Amino acid sequence: MRPVRLLACTLLPLFVACATARPTPTPSPTTAPSSGYAAKPDFARVERDHPLTPAERAALTPESLSKLSQDEIDQIYARLTAGPIPDGPHQGTVIFARGGSLPRLEEILGGVKGFLAKKAVQDLEQAAEFLWKGKVFYRDKRELRNQITNRKKLARLFKADVSRMRTATIDGREVGLLFPAKLYCGQSLLDSRRESVIIDYFFGDEIDGYLPEIDGIAGRGGLQIRDEIRMVRPGFYLGRAYVAKLFLLNFTLYNEEVAARGGEVREDCRPGAQQVASAGGR
Repeated sequence: MRPVRLLACTLLPLFVACATARPTPTPSPTTAPSSGYAAKPDFARVERDHPLTPAERAALTPESLSKLSQDEIDQIYARLTAGPIPDGPHQGTVIFARGGSLPRLEEILGGVKGFLAKKAVQDLEQAAEFLWKGKVFYRDKRELRNQITNRKKLARLFKADVSRMRTATIDGREVGLLFPAKLYCGQSLLDSRRESVIIDYFFGDEIDGYLPEIDGIAGRGGLQIRDEIRMVRPGFYLGRAYVAKLFLLNFTLYNEEVAARGGEVREDCRPGAQQVASAGGR
């Protein structure tokens, strides 16, 4: 079995992203009263009593979301629909909800079939060497790959052939395209009333270019990563990451070009009863 530090260094790039300049945080949308994270609200009632307005959607940013409790983020996510399955590169940001901490990350990762332990948290700084820059969606193929820097170091670490890694130039920088996943509409693990866009690493080994030495960590024989995303507004998505069906953290994805275009929203997944209003830029 690979050392714990190798697994930690590979898991984090799936989620952790570089920070970019964004607007000053604004007040959060209205949420229902809560008696704690364990006491889940009735999402249908929350949506009926406190529907998200276009102005509230437009005001949401990674910074404003990071100021909220996990319960508040859950209520926002439950009032969103999947929107269109994204296409092209998207920059990402990880969000640990207010009140969350690295011990929570340590607790979850340490319990996944013995793959990770406390040293995973201690290795966070080293994991940053392999910083995840975002995701690239291939909408027509219903596939996704992750943008990874320092691919040569990663290849040495896992004794993989760097020449077999797919690459792309994104925003003027060459990145490795690793950790493939399949895209589809599916049931949310948080809110089953409507579908989310699912990013499923379980069947990554069926995608052309799969590198078992590296990509296998996220798949069916590894950590069984599963993400789900819903659209806040065009070009901006709120996501939830799971390890073996255990919730890990929140993240956002952003495509500036799509956000600038705005326009009407096309739903690729089952939206339920909610009607989505188009919101402006980021």
